[in-house]
Amino acid sequence: MASLNWSQCPAVERIPGKVSGAWVLRGTRMPVSAIFENIEAGANINDIMEWFEGLDQEQIKAVIQFAARSLDQAPALTP
Repeated sequence: MASLNWSQCPAVERIPGKVSGAWVLRGTRMPVSAIFENIEAGANINDIMEWFEGLDQEQIKAVIQFAARSLDQAPALTP
């Protein structure tokens, strides 16, 4: 997977010393990577909301949409 520039996504933050400096949903300790790991394992947004208390559905959607837009804009790999 391409590396995304999460600093351009307003729904996330990175604070040194908070969750080892990982990108997290703003105002939470939920790593962005956990969102995608759960989706990859078959979860949907409602599952994630149920399993991880205190998350904002709009933040989760914003993170997914940011990733989708970023990947759509990534330069194509040439052989």
